[in-house]
Amino acid sequence: MMDGNRRWARGKGLDPIKGHEYAADHTIEPLIEKCIELGIPYVTFWAFSTENWKRDAKEINGILKIFRYAFGKLALRFIQKGAKLRILGDMNRFPEDIVKKTLDMVSQSAKNNKITVSFALNYGGRDEILRAVKKIVAQKIPADQIDEALFSANLDTAGIPDPDLIIRTGGEQRLSGYLPWQSVYSELYFTPVLFPDFSPDQLQLAVDDFLHRDRRFGGNNLPPK
Repeated sequence: MMDGNRRWARGKGLDPIKGHEYAADHTIEPLIEKCIELGIPYVTFWAFSTENWKRDAKEINGILKIFRYAFGKLALRFIQKGAKLRILGDMNRFPEDIVKKTLDMVSQSAKNNKITVSFALNYGGRDEILRAVKKIVAQKIPADQIDEALFSANLDTAGIPDPDLIIRTGGEQRLSGYLPWQSVYSELYFTPVLFPDFSPDQLQLAVDDFLHRDRRFGGNNLPPK
């Protein structure tokens, strides 16, 4: 969860959009490289939420400009590193040229297998669940045939394992609607570090912390008496 871009920029006396630009240009790619180094097969970046449309028009236009760059030259660099790109969220609200660029990059990367990098765009957890319900209704599947596996197959994350670790930068300690279905057994890591300053070393700290967690998934791993 890439939080803190605007605060990072304001702290340096810059326009808020400069935080988003810096994150796109300097932060994301080294994190992907670190994930590859660590053997992490999936990573997702929540880049734009359904609520972010409420921001002022100047910032929205600046973010859309960044997306045009990110899903052009920047995405090509990810693909050259062996990344398979995926999109979570409803792209329909974005301008047509951004949708085309994004889908082109997804298509070009389809055969890559070094790491799957997902970007959540116009993503909201409740919105995802509602869209999944509508898909199931449209398929006219009887209620007694609907189970967790079928529901998961109609989510944006179909084919991707549920996240083991969710990291939120920027100091807030909540999920804000991020992957509500998929995160039920995710380990959570909150850091005050603002996203533009979240380096590969910071990622290593989060992974090290995760590796010391005692994960029981609702069970009990205590030895019998």
